[in-house]
Amino acid sequence: MPEGDTVWQAARRLHEALAGKVLTRSDFRVPKYATVDLAGRAVLNTIPRGKHLLTRFEDGLTLHTHLRMEGTWKVYDPGERWRGGPAHQIRAVLSTADRAAVGYRLQVLELLRTADEERVVGHLGPDLLGPDWDPERALANLLADPARPLGEALLDQRNLAGIGNIYKSELCFLLGVTPWLPVGALPADRAEKLPVLAKRLLEANRDRPVRQTTGVHRHDLFVYGRAPRPCLRCHTSVRVADQGDGSQERPTYWCPTCQPGPAPAPGSPQRWREKYPRRPRTP
Repeated sequence: MPEGDTVWQAARRLHEALAGKVLTRSDFRVPKYATVDLAGRAVLNTIPRGKHLLTRFEDGLTLHTHLRMEGTWKVYDPGERWRGGPAHQIRAVLSTADRAAVGYRLQVLELLRTADEERVVGHLGPDLLGPDWDPERALANLLADPARPLGEALLDQRNLAGIGNIYKSELCFLLGVTPWLPVGALPADRAEKLPVLAKRLLEANRDRPVRQTTGVHRHDLFVYGRAPRPCLRCHTSVRVADQGDGSQERPTYWCPTCQPGPAPAPGSPQRWREKYPRRPRTP
């Protein structure tokens, strides 16, 4: 699932391509909206909300999309070949006189009244890259369930919106604790630093084509995608295991030396060989 900075970049691409222009064509390739035609409507803007995208049109209509694991929006010039995947993976096309925005593999796509946007994003916590960001509220949300493992709490978009598996692992490393540490056991000084650090990481990366948390040119990330290679700080072998209820694979990386504390429960599926190669973000 994409991180908040990836969604922020997608929103910017869509906004720059479509905002203030009139649609010459719309094509929604999902049964529910197959007959909907938005041609002739002006696009007002596209904004990110956590990991959700909201594209607003005149007359109070909004297109809500979510990229989930494999979705992406691509923008093309007239006559340019569409390269985001095979045609059967296209879920939406929004065209103006000079640009075409094509949504591939979108797992969530729905049209709703702009006045009803809270129905799909109202449950989200403070957005790390949004105007509603509130570090105190985000921390209070995280601490509301003190027994919950920190990694799971960070992924819960109701607590704070925008963190995915990569930032979850990197944040826990930078805080010096394992993702399995109960939130309530996080030392007070590190808990206070967590929301500020999370925001700093996402803001630093929202304009970068390749995500980086280390500040070192040769190594982009501290632990995510590095198992079983050596930790950049102590040279212990980085480990990886799935975290969560098992409904989805949640690869979680950590250094057992730099991040002392609880480890996965005995019998949990642990990946001592790299199973989850890190891929660059899709521009």
